[in-house]
Amino acid sequence: MADEKKVTDAEVAAKKAKKAEKKSKKAPSKFSPKNIGKGIARFFKDLRGETKKIVWPNAKMVVKSTGIVLATVLILGAGIWIIDFAISGGISALNNAANETEVTEVVTEDSEENHEGHDHDSEEETTEETTAE
Repeated sequence: MADEKKVTDAEVAAKKAKKAEKKSKKAPSKFSPKNIGKGIARFFKDLRGETKKIVWPNAKMVVKSTGIVLATVLILGAGIWIIDFAISGGISALNNAANETEVTEVVTEDSEENHEGHDHDSEEETTEETTAE
């Protein structure tokens, strides 16, 4: 029984090969106005047949599908907004941390004395200028 099936499968394969050869042996169609007209007619015939196969949804199904699409868009949009907000906040925080510079001033007694003396000199100069006028 298994041998019969193998023969049958081989025969089927041979028949398919013969059909493929017959199709490939056909001469390619030559360009002519007659062939163009047939091609256009065939296109519209096929188009009509395909449009008859369309199953249009009813109003309830359209509303339900539209609701699902809108809900999906809103959910995905909110998710993308949250991720964008988190990443932007993280980048801003890193940028602020990089731009912050800590200035530490070491105060010594010598620098205080020099600093005070310098301020005193500048006050005397401004006093002299106002007196001269």
